[in-house]
Amino acid sequence: MSPLACDPAQSRGRQFALEGAIARGPRSIYQRDRDRIIHSIAFRRLRHKTQVFIAPDGDHYRVRLTHSLEVAQIGRVIARALGLDEDLTEALCLAHDIGHPPFGHSGEDALAEALAPHGGWDHNAHCLRVLMLLESPYCEHDGLNLTWELLEGLAKHNGPVETPPWALAELDAAFPLHLREWSCLEAQVAALADDIAYDNHDIDDGLRAGFLDLDDLLAQPFIADNWRAVERRFPGAPRDRQLSELVRSQIGLMVNDVLAETRIRTQGMASVADVRAAGRASCAFSPALAEAERGLKRFMYERLYYHPEQLATADRARTVTAGLFAAFATDPALMGEGWASRLPVAEPWRCRHVADYIAGMTDRFAISAYARIFGAAPEGLSNV
Repeated sequence: MSPLACDPAQSRGRQFALEGAIARGPRSIYQRDRDRIIHSIAFRRLRHKTQVFIAPDGDHYRVRLTHSLEVAQIGRVIARALGLDEDLTEALCLAHDIGHPPFGHSGEDALAEALAPHGGWDHNAHCLRVLMLLESPYCEHDGLNLTWELLEGLAKHNGPVETPPWALAELDAAFPLHLREWSCLEAQVAALADDIAYDNHDIDDGLRAGFLDLDDLLAQPFIADNWRAVERRFPGAPRDRQLSELVRSQIGLMVNDVLAETRIRTQGMASVADVRAAGRASCAFSPALAEAERGLKRFMYERLYYHPEQLATADRARTVTAGLFAAFATDPALMGEGWASRLPVAEPWRCRHVADYIAGMTDRFAISAYARIFGAAPEGLSNV
């Protein structure tokens, strides 16, 4: 293990220290974190939550669950090469999208608008809210009672947090996560593994769905260079196999770039404390690849995420999310006895409770609930 790795024996522990806790198998504290996430209801729900395409009919398109598994695979490869704790890295990768509502960012936009008078809504903060409060299978405490290192890594998914949203601020007050520091290397690896996975797998799904055109994609120098290398190596291979090879080769190139740049940035560091005090990311793409990756993201937003059909579908999904919020806020009994019976009386907690309920829904459950309340769901909620 690298001296920069989080040592499970030196963990800052859990929010709730339980005396006489049963040891269920020879697992480290981070292995137990990973297992608690995998066995959670919130993790299982990712199977039916939007990644790129809303409620896809095709079995071959990615959803939040398959994306999270792919991120975990990439994260473990990087962590192993750098001598980091693989179990903590895997747990961070598996949990990073648990806070997403149905319909992805269109659902988040609808919840943020509905909660604008009540502090807003943010999927990353909600991830912590799910893990620390809402997902509660234990008799002794609320939440999954995960380790400090896991929670702080999720909280700083995009780096230090100077102004936390209300949900994160409340959780940080109960279990301080040192939000203004950089996170451990395992968390930084998980964030980059997320970028690597969706940068490349969204290309795969976009081409499969016909939203991306290969000729347009090859206008990106980063893609074009790799494509020419694939054609040279496999000149007679079928196009679909060449495209699969392109995705694999780009993932490999990006992983190797992260490893090289991280080793440069961590030279002279002797501990996790040095990583936290570095004042910048210690795990990163090289400057050249970072610029190429930003260009690829701009292309993907223009041609895939903001494709006219995608935007039209997103508008319909926002209608569903906003309609559900209005219905539940007006008649809480529609949420069912369990959620309605726990509804706070005063604001902002009342509307936040309604948002908690909606955010836990899968795409298909939200569509079904909307149809039950309003008689029918909007047509065209899936475009693939």
